[in-house]
Amino acid sequence: MAAPAIALNVSTNSHVCNDLTRFDWPDYLVLASMLIISSGIGLFYGFFGPKHKTASDFLLGGSSMGTFPMAMSLAASFITAIELLGNPVEMYNHGTQFWMTCVAFFLVAPITSYLYLPVYHDLQLTSAYEYLEMRFNSATRTLTSAMYVIQMVLYTSVAVYAPALALSHVTGLNTYISVTCVYVVCIFYASQGGMKAVMITDTFQAGVLIGSLLLILGLGDYAAGGASIVWSRSASTDRLEFFNMDPDPTVRHSFWSVVVGGTFYWTAMFCANQASIQKYLSVETIGQARTSLWVSCFGLVLIFTINFYTGMIMYSEYHSCDPLKIEVITDSDQLLPLFVMNSMGHLKGVPGFFVAGIFSASLGESIEIVKDFTLKVTINPDVISNLNQKGTVAAAMNSLAAVTMKDFLHGAFKIDIPEHKEAITVKCLSVAFGVLSFALVFVALSFNGMVGGVTLGLFSLGMFFPWANSKGALVGGVTAAALVMWIGLGTQVAVARGLMELIPKNSTVEGCSCNNNSTALGKFNLVKEAAKTFRIVLDETEEPDLEEPEVFGLYKISYLWYSAIGFMVTVILGIIVSFLTKPQDPCSLDPRLQSPPVRRLLRALPNSWKEKLRLPIEDKDVPKPLSSDIRRKTSNSIYGTGITNLGMRLEDEKLPETNSNLQKGGPTNQQATCRF
Repeated sequence: MAAPAIALNVSTNSHVCNDLTRFDWPDYLVLASMLIISSGIGLFYGFFGPKHKTASDFLLGGSSMGTFPMAMSLAASFITAIELLGNPVEMYNHGTQFWMTCVAFFLVAPITSYLYLPVYHDLQLTSAYEYLEMRFNSATRTLTSAMYVIQMVLYTSVAVYAPALALSHVTGLNTYISVTCVYVVCIFYASQGGMKAVMITDTFQAGVLIGSLLLILGLGDYAAGGASIVWSRSASTDRLEFFNMDPDPTVRHSFWSVVVGGTFYWTAMFCANQASIQKYLSVETIGQARTSLWVSCFGLVLIFTINFYTGMIMYSEYHSCDPLKIEVITDSDQLLPLFVMNSMGHLKGVPGFFVAGIFSASLGESIEIVKDFTLKVTINPDVISNLNQKGTVAAAMNSLAAVTMKDFLHGAFKIDIPEHKEAITVKCLSVAFGVLSFALVFVALSFNGMVGGVTLGLFSLGMFFPWANSKGALVGGVTAAALVMWIGLGTQVAVARGLMELIPKNSTVEGCSCNNNSTALGKFNLVKEAAKTFRIVLDETEEPDLEEPEVFGLYKISYLWYSAIGFMVTVILGIIVSFLTKPQDPCSLDPRLQSPPVRRLLRALPNSWKEKLRLPIEDKDVPKPLSSDIRRKTSNSIYGTGITNLGMRLEDEKLPETNSNLQKGGPTNQQATCRF
């Protein structure tokens, strides 16, 4: 029968101590096939597909992508190789509470669809950060774009290196060869095929990714004896936890931090990230973008669920013999590769398919939530949370090219590039960023730009608060970024000094039946004896001052609240500074710069409120001007047409100064109050 061939030895755990099965030629063949097909897609769209006549064609796919490829690409861009290896370990060490982040997806989808997406779709911007210049000023745009570029270049290095390092320890796959292959393939198809190649390749890689996860889950669950055994073993050690309602913000994972904090984090990833926005604009209609968004959210829930159940299977397998404690592996990020190689390594091609799935996520790597800085390459949920801005490595290079051309070459440096040369320019930039991030792979091993919540705050300040001005945006954004960075760095310093420690749930080595077990137990006993001796010595001598310094309160806050903190500080401080430094005149703004639901809400306010808030008011007793010329002149207000100046007679009505001033929210000759 086939069952014994794949069965996991859950009774003795003796196979934990066996020599690891290494990659064989069928595994290399499966992995190479995935890389060749990915390269082939780039080759087709780069040399045989429709030509990229403009930069927009290259960066947005000519806004002609289908709904399904966009949905698959968006979902794949939020699943990292780090998460694929880290989420099962999160379940293994800390339980299922973090799975509740899936609830946040169903809150983020309508927020994105109806508050932010209409603005981006109306403006059709190649760089999302162009919005910040139109709404505030060029300084706000340049600051945000610079943070994004630095963040993404360093991220792509870590995103590829970290999983390659974990896999090399267990599979024997050379780290340098792995990283080189990923980057060569990624640079090729991203720089030659543009957004179409990126999205079609993401769709293919998403299929490989999901297929490999389902294969590992199916074989593992069957070999472990079924869901009832897997579930009961996790329940017996309190690893099944979904509703920890503790409101304490210092609790690492509670219902509130995971769902509420996760909502801020995921909103930043979906709504204030260049790579995501670029994909929204790759489809023709906003309806397609909304459909793709919902489909991608369901896909993410599916992948997270598979990931966490795989972690339950791993715990069921190693419940009485923790491979980390007996030093079969050196870091928890190696746990899933160990499980696959131990349990399924003899099934030729299965390890290769598993690694192909991990590499698919590396090629479609995501930079996730503002969670935590990390000082070493260890794949765990805190590292996942460190990687802030979402987007595949290919999409990252593509979006970096877009931001560089629009925000720096065209924007900051005022370089005029002919339209027929823009496509080749962004191709060269895409290659350059890929090569640069590859060069940084082995030196930039830890970097986390904790600006997701800050960036979301800046976009929200512009879209939801028509009184916010550029000074408020800059002061709020810079202050919030400095605060969150300080908290994150302070937390990691406290961890490095041993003042804070993340304690996993109980695990044991009592069921191990190999020599490593006695070695591990011997080490544990040695530590205990040393501790006893140390205490005896202290009793017989003058007791030194061993009191540890108290950890500063903000350093104890869960990393899941970092995005919320960045968002709130940016918005609140931005509004305060705006009102202290002459608020923006709402009548002077281009209507497309404000979120449609916010415009409708402000229109519905009573006229007495509108007058106090400096909003356009409606006076039914005063007839609207009949002149089509007057109506044309006064049609640029956010809140409707036929708006005139209360402080002027109809015949004295003047146009706003310039269209550029309207778009940038600059001053006009209009008074603060106007009417429909």
